[in-house]
Amino acid sequence: MAPAVNAITGYHIILNARSGNRDVDGKCAVIRDVLGSAGSRYRLHIVKDARKLRETAIRVVNEARQDGGAVVIAGGDGSINTVAQAVLGSGCVFGVLPQGTFNYFGRTHGIPEDLAEAARALLRAEVRPVQVGLLNNRIFLVNASLGLYPKLLEDREFYKRQLGRSRLVALWSALVTLWRSHRILRVRMDGEDGGRDLVTQTVFVGNNALQLEQVGIPLASQLDNGRLAVVTLKPVGPMAMLGLMLRGAFGKLDAADSVVSFAARELTVKPKFVLSAWTKVATDGEIFWLRAPLRFKVASEPLLLLKPPA
Repeated sequence: MAPAVNAITGYHIILNARSGNRDVDGKCAVIRDVLGSAGSRYRLHIVKDARKLRETAIRVVNEARQDGGAVVIAGGDGSINTVAQAVLGSGCVFGVLPQGTFNYFGRTHGIPEDLAEAARALLRAEVRPVQVGLLNNRIFLVNASLGLYPKLLEDREFYKRQLGRSRLVALWSALVTLWRSHRILRVRMDGEDGGRDLVTQTVFVGNNALQLEQVGIPLASQLDNGRLAVVTLKPVGPMAMLGLMLRGAFGKLDAADSVVSFAARELTVKPKFVLSAWTKVATDGEIFWLRAPLRFKVASEPLLLLKPPA
């Protein structure tokens, strides 16, 4: 049973200084103003080095377990993922102050993107269970993928470093990436409905209703039934790839013949012809390498999210 909101003694807020507009002093002032005016107990944990976010999250979760506080992350989807990984299974309540570029997780759960509004929403939020996806031993709240999609994210980060962080830069980066030729994946996929051999450019596993709805994959309702949305893409040329991008922009991606989508509780993906046991993957925008086989599934327990009332 989820803890009651009135049982929360305060808020441990982890602020990723590298997320959003990076005006750390301004963000802290907003949080202090909203929570201080409400008479709420809180503590700010500012992380200036992203490499220390994980260890900070683990330490803060331990503190929150001792004093009954909620763990809150102010950051983008990648930061939210890192802190959620530490919170899951701890018994702590989890809160989010979205500060990223796309903020899919926060927007899906009705959390405002404006920091002051998000902080005020935190004060009237209700504790609700949220489904968590797993890729091997790593969680994902928005999506996990291999193939083309991690390449899109990798290139996006490169262009953001050169041109700044914005959705327009992300769009330009995607256009450049999709115009190039890409490696073809030959994989074996095993799920509850049996196995299949697949030639594809990407395997994308979604756990976020908003993202699926935006691009036109009609599987969002399956996420409420303990399932994940699996999307694969048959190999196509650069022009067809740009056409797919336009379909996605207009929410019509599922109508494309080269797109195959289905729902699954569990899915195992491994290379058909093993040249390397390591595969580049992405979870919630963060890129890393995992050893195959890759096992996607729904976590056995949910995340206890502070969610604004509907």
